[in-house]
Amino acid sequence: MKHFFVTGTDTDVGKTQIASALLYKARQAGFTTAAVKPVAAGCEHDGERLLNDDALQLQAQCSPPLEYPAVNPVAFAAPIAPHIAAAEQGVVLSVVQLAPQCEQVLAAGAEFALVEGAGGWCVPLSGAETLADLARALQLPVILVVGVRLGCINHALLTAEAIARDGLPLAGWVANIIDPHTSRLEANIATLTEHLSAPCLGVVPFLASPNPESVAAHLSLAPLS
Repeated sequence: MKHFFVTGTDTDVGKTQIASALLYKARQAGFTTAAVKPVAAGCEHDGERLLNDDALQLQAQCSPPLEYPAVNPVAFAAPIAPHIAAAEQGVVLSVVQLAPQCEQVLAAGAEFALVEGAGGWCVPLSGAETLADLARALQLPVILVVGVRLGCINHALLTAEAIARDGLPLAGWVANIIDPHTSRLEANIATLTEHLSAPCLGVVPFLASPNPESVAAHLSLAPLS
């Protein structure tokens, strides 16, 4: 079984886009798949419950299917940092609460499963804990999504350093080009390749209308085996 924690160099760098594509690629290879987005902020009410678009994208790539609450156990309406949204709702987020919910999905035995964080590596859950603490509790190797734009090298290297300091292996990284006008694009990617110790799972070009199939065409699962 291959289970990973997906993080990004920042918010809006395409974590869900990449995670959904990796799940799609695993499904096409014949693997069973599962995904968890333990905390999601920026949700809409469908009349019964809060739903998050990122979580729905992940749910669509789960085979066998998972119920929405299993994919996204904690949801907040406001599109803000999870710990702030939780505080405004009088909710206390904790690793003790979230880890078992993730472990329940992982324990079901999917051959390829992803737990996707929110924002970057050090996003707080509470005053004392961060999403990095959740990844540590789950003891999952990490896939890093690098949003390629000006400044991404610093963000990527600092994130990789933090992951290593927290004692988790960096299993792989993806260069996701979110600014197609990034100056010296090839040189930036070459620098990332040189300085990040993990293998690159792919370079995803800027896509006007990305979907799991089109993104998956630029990714490889082979380095994760």
